[in-house]
Amino acid sequence: MSGAALVAIAAAIGNLLQGWDNATIAGAVLYIKKEFRLESEPTIEGLIVAMSLIGATCITTVSGGISDWLGRRPMLIISSVLYFLGGLVMLWSPNVYVLLLARLLDGFGIGLAVTLIPVYISETAPPEIRGLLNTLPQFTGCVGMFLSYCMVFGMSLKDSPSWRLMLGVLSIPSLVYFVLTVFYLPESPRWLVSKGRMLEAKRVLQSLRGREDVAGEMALLVEGLGVGAETSLEEYIIGPANELTEDHDVSADKDQIKLYGPEEGLSWVARPVTGQSALGLVSRHGSMAHQSMPLMDPLVTLFGSVHEKLPDTGSMRSTLFPHFGSMFSVGGNQPRNEEWDEESLVREGEEYVSDAGGAESDDNLQSPLISRQTTSMEKDLVPHAHGSLSSMRHGSQVQGETAGSMGIGGGWQLAWKWSEKEGQDGKKEGGFKRIYLRQEGVPGSRRGSIVSLPGEDIPEGSEFVQAAALVSQPALCSKELADQHPVGPAMVHPSETAAKGPSWKDLFEPGVKHALLVGVGIQILQQFSGINGVLYYTPQILEQAGVGVLLSNLGLSAASASLLISAITTLLMLPSIAVAMRLMDISGRRSLLLGTIPILISSLVILVLASVIKMNQIVHASISTVSVVFYFCCFVMGFGPIPNILCAEIFPTRVRGLCIAICALTFWIGDIIVTYSLPVLLKSVGLSGVFGMYAVVCCLSWIFVFLKVPETKGMPLEVITEFFAVGAKQVAAGKNN
Repeated sequence: MSGAALVAIAAAIGNLLQGWDNATIAGAVLYIKKEFRLESEPTIEGLIVAMSLIGATCITTVSGGISDWLGRRPMLIISSVLYFLGGLVMLWSPNVYVLLLARLLDGFGIGLAVTLIPVYISETAPPEIRGLLNTLPQFTGCVGMFLSYCMVFGMSLKDSPSWRLMLGVLSIPSLVYFVLTVFYLPESPRWLVSKGRMLEAKRVLQSLRGREDVAGEMALLVEGLGVGAETSLEEYIIGPANELTEDHDVSADKDQIKLYGPEEGLSWVARPVTGQSALGLVSRHGSMAHQSMPLMDPLVTLFGSVHEKLPDTGSMRSTLFPHFGSMFSVGGNQPRNEEWDEESLVREGEEYVSDAGGAESDDNLQSPLISRQTTSMEKDLVPHAHGSLSSMRHGSQVQGETAGSMGIGGGWQLAWKWSEKEGQDGKKEGGFKRIYLRQEGVPGSRRGSIVSLPGEDIPEGSEFVQAAALVSQPALCSKELADQHPVGPAMVHPSETAAKGPSWKDLFEPGVKHALLVGVGIQILQQFSGINGVLYYTPQILEQAGVGVLLSNLGLSAASASLLISAITTLLMLPSIAVAMRLMDISGRRSLLLGTIPILISSLVILVLASVIKMNQIVHASISTVSVVFYFCCFVMGFGPIPNILCAEIFPTRVRGLCIAICALTFWIGDIIVTYSLPVLLKSVGLSGVFGMYAVVCCLSWIFVFLKVPETKGMPLEVITEFFAVGAKQVAAGKNN
C-alpha cells in the first residue's frame, strides 16, 4: 500500500498551497487595508479575500465534466500552473484591480485542487486506508497554514512589511507541486477503466498495490461503470461444490445456486439462509420502516448493520473465509480443474446460441476483462469479441497470478451467479448476476453447530460460511442486447460500456439522488458552521478579543501578536489531524463527526459568553484564545476533512465528476457567503452574535449527521454506491406502502 500512500501525499501538496494562501491573505489583509485605505470599506476588504473563492466557484462549475473528459491528473497539473501564475501576479499587483485579478487566478487553482484531490485519492486508495489517506489534504493544508503564518509573522516584525512579497511567495511551492503532478502522479485507475483503457488501469493498480494480482479489483472497477441497476440484498450459506453436492445433482435443486469467482476453475454452491440477520431482516421486510428512531434515515441503519457484523479481526484485511483457503483461493499446488472447464465449454457450444462474433476488437485489451487467459484450444473453439459464457463463469484470472484475486477490500469479495431456466422452445435461457459477498458471522466449522437449509442440514465441521450478498445486474450486461438476443447471455465489452459516459438523467437515479442529498447537505452545514470565516479572519478576531495583552511583555504589536497566536493555533491543529487520520478507518467518519461537533458547540458558546460577560481583560483574552484553539482542533478532526471524504466516496464512477462538482459548488457558494459577510457581521452584531449563529448551525449539523449520514469506513466505493441504490429504493417503496 506504500505506492498509494506516496501518491496521496504528492497529490495533497495541492491542499498545502490552499492552506498557505488562506493563512497568507489572513495576515496580508491587515497591511493591504492600510495601503489602499480600506478601513472604512469592509465590502472591498471582503471582496479581496473572497475573490479567490469566486474563482474557485466559477471553475468548480465545469471541473466535474472536464475531469471526466480529460482525467484527474491533467486537471491537477492545470491547478498547479494556475497557483504559480496567481502568485506571480500578486507579487506585482500595482492596484486593487490587479490584485483582484490575481486572487481570481489563484482561486481557479484552489477550486480544481480542493474539488479533485479527494476524488483522486479516493479512486486510488485501498478501502482499508482510504479514510486515512483522504485526511492527508487536511493535514497538508494545516502545514501550509502554519508555514505561511510563520512567514507572515517574521515579515510583520519589519518596519514596513511587504504584503506583495507575502502573497507572491506562493509561486515557489507551486513549482514543486507542478513537478510532482507532471512526473510522479499516475492517472486514476477508475478513470482509465471508465474510458476503456484497461491495460493502463491494470498497470497503475499493480504499481499502487505493489502486487501483480489485481484481477478482482479490475473486475470491480468495471462493475462500477453501471448506474441504476436493480440491486437486492440476499443471504447465503456458501461452501465448496464438493461439500454441498456430493450426493445429489446441483442443477436439479432449484434452491441451490452455483457461484463463480475470479480464481481459475473455482466454483461454490450457495443456498438461501433460513435464519435471520441484520441484513436479512432488511432484505426480507423491505421498507426498513420499523426502527428505533422514526426520523433516522433507514440508510444509516442499513450501513450500521454492515459494520456491526464485522468480524473481530477488523476491516484491514479480507475476512471472508479466514481459516481455510479451499473456496475463495487457489493454492500454488492445487491442480487446475480441467474437467470443470471443459464441461462449461461443451455446455456453451451445444446448448446456447452465442451472440459474440468476430475477433477480439479492443486494442487495449487482448481478451475480455471478466475472463481468464484461455488456452489455444479454447480460443479456437470460442469467440471472445463481446465476452462469452465461459468467460463470465471463470471470472477474471490471468495466468501466473496468485490466490486471493476475488478480494476487493474491506472484507468484501466479488463473484458472479449463473441462473438458467428452460425456455418455451426447449433451449435453456440463462443470465448472470454480479454478487458482492461479505462474511456474516463466524464460519460454520468454528461455530460447531448444524445450520438448517431448505431440505437438508450441513454437518458440523463442514467448510461453509454465512454471507450477506448484494446482487445486481453486471455492468457488462446490456438490456438492449438482452431484448435482441433472448437466448444466452448478451454481453458488451468494457470499452462499449465506458463509451456511454456520464448522463444528467443518471443524477435522478434513487441512489444518486439520495447521495446528493447527503453530500450537499453536509457541505452547506460545514460552511455555515463558520470555519472559513473564522479561519480567514483569525488574526482580527483574536485582536478584537484582546490577545495582544497576552504578548504585550514581548514588545509585539497587536497585529504581530495575533499572527503569532494564529501560527501556534495552527501548529496545535496538526496532532489533532494526526489523531483523526488514525481514527478515520477505525472509529469511522460518522463517529468522529458525532464526537467532535458537540465540542465545537461548546467552544462557540464559551466564546459568546466571554464576549457578553464583563471580566478581566487577560482572563477574557485567555478564554477566547483557548476556545478558538479547541474549535480549530476539533474541527480538523471531524467536520473539516469528512465532508469532502464522504462526497468522494458515495457517488458511482460514471457520475462522480458531475456529483462532486455539484457538492463542491455548494461548498464554494457557502464559503463566499460566510467569508464575504463576516466583516459586515462583525461590525453589526459583534463577535458574540457571530459565534452564536455558528453555534446554532453546529447544533443543526449534529442532528443532520445523526439522522442522515451513514458510516462508509472500509467499504469499496462500488459497494457503497450499491448500498445507496438499494437503500434509496427500499425507502421509496416504504413511502409508497
